[in-house]
Amino acid sequence: MNASVHRTAVVDESATLADGVKVGAFCRVGPEVFVGEGSELLDHAVVLGPTQLGRGNRVHPFAVLGGAPQDRTYAGEPTRLEIGDDNVFREHVTVQRGTVKGGGVTRIGSRCLIMVGCHVAHDATLADDVTLTNLTTLGGHVIVERGVVCGGQVAVAPFVRLGRSCFLAGGAMVERDIPPFSIAAGDRARVRASNRVGLERAGTPLASRKALKRAFRMLFRSPVPQKLALEQIRLELGRDDYVRELLDFMEASAARR
Repeated sequence: MNASVHRTAVVDESATLADGVKVGAFCRVGPEVFVGEGSELLDHAVVLGPTQLGRGNRVHPFAVLGGAPQDRTYAGEPTRLEIGDDNVFREHVTVQRGTVKGGGVTRIGSRCLIMVGCHVAHDATLADDVTLTNLTTLGGHVIVERGVVCGGQVAVAPFVRLGRSCFLAGGAMVERDIPPFSIAAGDRARVRASNRVGLERAGTPLASRKALKRAFRMLFRSPVPQKLALEQIRLELGRDDYVRELLDFMEASAARR
């Protein structure tokens, strides 16, 4: 393959580097690693396997992708890390492979920005266009839906689900699912409002933004019990696609508790 590898880098003979891959000084590419076309590993970056890295990814110095999971039950099984296209992993990021009990795979979508010092634990799933700001920590089995933004030093407990386009304010300690299209903050994090700015940036129709604002008010600002509020919102606003997504998420989350 037409790849550029610095003379000080160590690339395992079972690794595959696609066309246009650049591997910088003192990098380590382990066994059963695939690095997709046009990706770049900057000096001192480490990718361990089995890991599949898609096209156009950029891994900054001292990031470690594909390390063994930090789980007491892990016994060396050949689990995986799968990463999409056009992601950026900044300095000291760690992303670990899955565990057998969690399905064996940690997955990251495309166009994600994972900033300095973030940690993505075993069996986590990140959809496309996710932003994790410096020192964010995701526990095992966390699900992060499309367009989620986490502020600095956010910590998310294992098995938590972060709904589409939600925003977690810096320092949030998250132990429960966060609904889509919301802003959450605090220790322990709770919903504060709908993510008005995020919805506008995503091109959400005005009618849907208004419907979501009303739904959030009924869910989180009303003395009505949440179960009854969900029923009322579905009757009054359930024709809106965004509101239905919110309601479906809330009901599924309640069923998992």
